Amino acid sequence: MTIDIQQVKQRFGIIGNNPELNRALDIACQVAQTDLSVLISGESGVGKEFFPQVIHNSSLRKHNRYIAVNCGAIPEGTIDSELFGHEKGSFTDAKETRKGYFEVADKGTIFLDEVAELPMSTQVRLLRVLESGEFMKVGSSVVQKTDVRMIAATNVNLPQAIQNGRFREDLYYRLNTIPINIPPLRERKDDIYLLFRKFASDFAEKYKMPVISLTDDARILLENYEWRGNIRQLKNITEQLSIIEEAREIDENTLSHYLPDQSSTLPIIFGRNSNAHSFDTEREILYKILFDMKADINELKKVVHDLSIGRVATYYPTDVNSDFAQTNIVTSTNSAAGNIMSKHKNITETEEIVDEPLSINEKEKELIRKALEKHSGRRKQAAQELGISERTLYRKIKENNI
Repeated sequence: MTIDIQQVKQRFGIIGNNPELNRALDIACQVAQTDLSVLISGESGVGKEFFPQVIHNSSLRKHNRYIAVNCGAIPEGTIDSELFGHEKGSFTDAKETRKGYFEVADKGTIFLDEVAELPMSTQVRLLRVLESGEFMKVGSSVVQKTDVRMIAATNVNLPQAIQNGRFREDLYYRLNTIPINIPPLRERKDDIYLLFRKFASDFAEKYKMPVISLTDDARILLENYEWRGNIRQLKNITEQLSIIEEAREIDENTLSHYLPDQSSTLPIIFGRNSNAHSFDTEREILYKILFDMKADINELKKVVHDLSIGRVATYYPTDVNSDFAQTNIVTSTNSAAGNIMSKHKNITETEEIVDEPLSINEKEKELIRKALEKHSGRRKQAAQELGISERTLYRKIKENNI
């Protein structure tokens, strides 16, 4: 069967002529005529959701159900019920028997997006479906059969997730019968401007306004930007330019204000398997910063405390005739400091531990205020000082009424 890639692109609105993109589409069209499971990999925002539709609509199952499931958006406690269904009374609020996606999509196709987010118990159930086409509803002992074509997608490094014990190796090989990798936008430089023009045209039609265009310098900036958010980020920025800017020709300076600084260090979480010091939430990152600074804050308080009461410390030699005498630390008040210092030249500050309750929220506010004061209210510099994004800092300022 001859496959016309250009017709496929037009049908599904896929823009670009990158060889890797064309290769991915070619594989998708060829594997569509089989019932093999497919694993689509690629960074967030590259458009992985289009490929399962290409496969399903080019297959013999195209007249049956196609169901897309975002595994990361379903709570762990209900994911089994969503996928496999449940019996009445099997758990609280199970007031009636419910069909799951695998029963509803019989003879059709199921697309499991963010498959790496599935809990281990659900992965076991999923493996059984792939191996034998069998499953059981939650709360039931009756085995049911289903004939479903399974397509999965992830932006997680699954081999690394397997090493970290977060994904089953046998399930990985079952899903990865046919691998399809979608290249990131930064590797498709010739497609960036094509996508921009398509988005600009769509938004002009949607909002009933003239189409925006780019100067030559702006186009160069656009094509050389890293696009960490890939096509989704490009689409969002094109929409912002279309709505906000009055001038319909966008120059380099204007465009640069919409592109986040690629050199800044942002608290972006790429996955839980990066290293031992990874964090799951933005709040945990702030906690780490606060606890790391706790020692410094206490040390500053000790210094201020000692200076305020005029306290000093001296070392008393245990043997004045010995050049290598051991020393004992003795503290004295300022009234006696002069006499002690006149007799002994080795003087050092005492270490006095000042321990007091530490409120995370209050310290967070204090650090934000100090960072803003240090940088004269400039939020971007203050955010960089705190190690968070400017957007996060703005939200914290509003939440805490700073």
